[in-house]
Amino acid sequence: MSAFNRAMSHGHARRRGRGVLLAGISLLLAGTSACTQTDTPVASASATSATVAQAGPIRAFGNLTVFEFAPLFIAAESYYPAPVTIGRGSVANLVGEPGATPDDSSAPADIATNAETQALRYSLRNPDMRIVMTVTEGLYRIVARKSAGINSLADLKGKRIATISVTSSGFFTQKMLKTVGLSSDDVTMVGMKLPDMPQALADRKVDAVAIWEPEVERAAQAIGDDAIEFSGKGVYRELFNLNTTAGALANPEMRRNIVVMVRAIIDATQEVRRDPTRAQELVAQNSGYPLELVKQSWSHHNWLADWTGDLLDVLEEEEAWLAKQDKRTPRTRAQLATLIDTSVLEEAKALPPLPKRK
Repeated sequence: MSAFNRAMSHGHARRRGRGVLLAGISLLLAGTSACTQTDTPVASASATSATVAQAGPIRAFGNLTVFEFAPLFIAAESYYPAPVTIGRGSVANLVGEPGATPDDSSAPADIATNAETQALRYSLRNPDMRIVMTVTEGLYRIVARKSAGINSLADLKGKRIATISVTSSGFFTQKMLKTVGLSSDDVTMVGMKLPDMPQALADRKVDAVAIWEPEVERAAQAIGDDAIEFSGKGVYRELFNLNTTAGALANPEMRRNIVVMVRAIIDATQEVRRDPTRAQELVAQNSGYPLELVKQSWSHHNWLADWTGDLLDVLEEEEAWLAKQDKRTPRTRAQLATLIDTSVLEEAKALPPLPKRK
């Protein structure tokens, strides 16, 4: 049994909140446009062939219950040319810290996924963390009960919103409130386990749900015609990133593995966009969510495997929000720029597409 299959057999993680979160200072100091890379010329066939052929085992960790992880499932199963150990965890696994929830594994990772929120949190104590690519954009939304008198975002004033305030969903919620002149002080943020949110909305214990998929879809289904939806389009979308460390990138063998894995994720993402069938099956298998629910929630994601062009802007704004919560001075834009390493994706794009094994 392959390392991937062994890991998959243990991958039925409990549903939970998102677990958790630089090369040089010359990167991105001029602004976010430097984050965006164009395709680079493909290197010689012999050099690229050797790079791929020499790729070795790699350990990739993340929240296996979230849809955004789908391209990594496909990359590990069908494109990366060496064994991939898929582990349940977060960016905490990169730096040996406890995760945000008891479900996080303490095993070490070579690469790990998380929303940008957790990269900001964990990089405070671990400034050598690096974001090397945005894998997926999570297109968040709020679902509320019309029977609670909610017909517009402004009507959320005084209402109870189920969310997880220390995650990207908490940042999303306050961003949405800000568009109508409200703040988190104008609502009651209700924390609870993810699977409990839809029923809490149906039972009128909360008036709205602001969280990632598929719990928002479940919440909408739970209240049927009573549901009203507020899209985060143009306000906020989660940036689900691939992360590693400066130390890993300084190791020639591990850097090679990471570059080839990024190429595999690019190829897997193209497959996910073209035909999501297998990706949906793997998400259902590892999350425990019904396949039909996975399909119903699928459109609320953008399969990217690239840079968004505004990552540094998002980090700067979100850092100010987190610093206020933590009662500390926010890091500067120049300091945040060191969290982003564009060279890995540039090297991966220079490789030719990897052959599909399965």
